[in-house]
Amino acid sequence: MRYFVAVAEELHFGRAATRLHMSQPPLSRAIKQLEADVGAVLFARSPAGVALTPVGTVLLDEARALLDHADRVRVRVSAAAGVSTLTIGILGDGTDPGVARLAAAYRRHHPGIDIRVRDTDLTDPTCGLRAGLVDVALTRGPFDETALTVRALRTDPVGVVLRADDPLARRDGLRLAELRDRRWFQFPQGTDPIWQSYWNGGRPREGPVVRAVQECLQAVLWNGTVGLAPLGHDLPAELAVVPLIDMPPSRVVAVWNEGDTNPLIRSFIGIATTAYRH
Repeated sequence: MRYFVAVAEELHFGRAATRLHMSQPPLSRAIKQLEADVGAVLFARSPAGVALTPVGTVLLDEARALLDHADRVRVRVSAAAGVSTLTIGILGDGTDPGVARLAAAYRRHHPGIDIRVRDTDLTDPTCGLRAGLVDVALTRGPFDETALTVRALRTDPVGVVLRADDPLARRDGLRLAELRDRRWFQFPQGTDPIWQSYWNGGRPREGPVVRAVQECLQAVLWNGTVGLAPLGHDLPAELAVVPLIDMPPSRVVAVWNEGDTNPLIRSFIGIATTAYRH
């Protein structure tokens, strides 16, 4: 199911294999075996790329729910067994150099701790923290901070992602008002409204529903939808990013539950603060 969700979110077997830290052939075999078990084709494959079939779309929602439940069970069992683990939720770009520095520094300080990472989509900016799936989250604000403690690590300017052939892509900077007539991406119903409002430029928008970064980028490529991204991220050559002059910067933050006295979390926050200063 994890393999299936990765391919469904990336809509590309190569990127999914990279995300799963495996080669592509065994991933393709696993998906074919899953399709045989289900008795239906899950992905429509063509020279243009990969797309979910109607059956695949249904399975994706169920698979995400199953994986969330499995993660919740693992966290509870580990807690009951008293295992020395720290589960970190990461939202967005795991290739951020700040994450790499933090991982190296934390391993040096705590070589005996079992670190587990939960890579999450864009629908939950707390990365499963409220649901008890992670101990601490590396994510972006803003979102509802009720009963949470938030430590700002870095701020990044934000730009609008457009197709490279879009006339606006040649501009050096844009204002949100210049995009008022464009279609934007949406997050699913129930997504944190503060988070949704920020990534929609502070006002309701019309556009396709997305859950993952790749779905957002594909919406730009296929539909000309407006996307947003922190500046400095690598994008395909078919896309361009233009700085938004009047968009508040995006904060990279570490988040944990208010009142949590776990010393591993306290150490994580201190090391993260130093790692993101460089």
